[in-house]
Amino acid sequence: MSYHLNVYKNGIFVYIHNMWKKLGNIVLQPKGYKAFIPLSFPIPEPLHLSPRLENLYGEAMRLIGKLDGISQLLPDKDFFLLMFVRKEAASSSQIEGTQATMIDAIEAELSSGRSETSDVDDIICYIRALNYGLERFSTLPMSVRFIRELHQELMAGARSTQHAYPGDFRTSQNWIGGTSPSNASFVPPPPEEVARAMSDIERFIHTKEDGIPLLIKAALMHAQFETIHPFTDGNGRTGRLLVTLYLWHEKLLGLPLLYLSDFFKKNQTLYYERLQAYHNEPTNIAAWIEFFLEGVITTAQSAINIAADITRIREQDMAKVHKLGKISAETAIEVLRNLYRQPIIDVAKIIEWTGVTTRAGAQKIIDRLILLDILVQRDKEKSYGRTYEYRSYLKLFQRD
Repeated sequence: MSYHLNVYKNGIFVYIHNMWKKLGNIVLQPKGYKAFIPLSFPIPEPLHLSPRLENLYGEAMRLIGKLDGISQLLPDKDFFLLMFVRKEAASSSQIEGTQATMIDAIEAELSSGRSETSDVDDIICYIRALNYGLERFSTLPMSVRFIRELHQELMAGARSTQHAYPGDFRTSQNWIGGTSPSNASFVPPPPEEVARAMSDIERFIHTKEDGIPLLIKAALMHAQFETIHPFTDGNGRTGRLLVTLYLWHEKLLGLPLLYLSDFFKKNQTLYYERLQAYHNEPTNIAAWIEFFLEGVITTAQSAINIAADITRIREQDMAKVHKLGKISAETAIEVLRNLYRQPIIDVAKIIEWTGVTTRAGAQKIIDRLILLDILVQRDKEKSYGRTYEYRSYLKLFQRD
């Protein structure tokens, strides 16, 4: 396929032909309902980005570049990254009805996976799947096989609304909205069309000569994946995982810090409306791309602010612990570093991190950090089983 492009001085690619008008056909099925049958993807016609989309794209790319720059200055990058991952996992799972929060997930990690919140496993499985995907890229490119493995990691052990069949494309018809395919708001392709449609996505991901900017490609990939809905359950979570993994894999960011699920959750009704408009006839791809780019802009700016505040808080608290005696300061610094990875702790965690041999010794370290306004006891009514949090740091990920 060929795409004719104009390249403006600011480097934004502008497609000079018409926007796609149709992505598939609504076809009557043998059982009496109508399902969406996608055309070959992508449509072999160029896209057109309106001046507004050009401006949004330019701003999104500017902020991604700024985020990439500021994130490279963070010390202990993997520690901070885990908090962004937890926030993404909680938001993406909550879109699908999970009630557990990021705090619930951190508490469960502290207690070796045990939680009073039954659906915290959704978040833990999401974190597991994201980490799996980041590591798997070293041996497997993004592909149909990669997507199926990602789904398997995501859904094995997670709560599902129906049989999830982790890693397997569905063999039955699913639908969105309504009580059956006959009254649904949207019926994805029947199961016999799924393999072909997913192969098209794989080809689209790896085609370089189409001239579609990576950020626009990520938007189209996500919408097309949600249109196909290839799995029995877990499609939304898998599709949102793919956005982050794709942008990182294509080196738009040095660290995978751009997570859109919080934006999608806050604008959940509009998120679903824009996805619906994407596969309607005539399709409204522009509305979806605009929404996606606005999400990138909002999310990147939020991440930039958090990264800057992390640096500020870290400098302030490092200065506090350096005022302690030499031995106490060394221990406190080690604890402070680890708090960026695990900001809710107990005495056992301090023993694990520092190697102190008694609970009294660990409690003494905690008490010093309380006096420095670094740690706060979470439930002040508790005398036993007390936990403590790095509150100023946690608030950075909760304030939105």
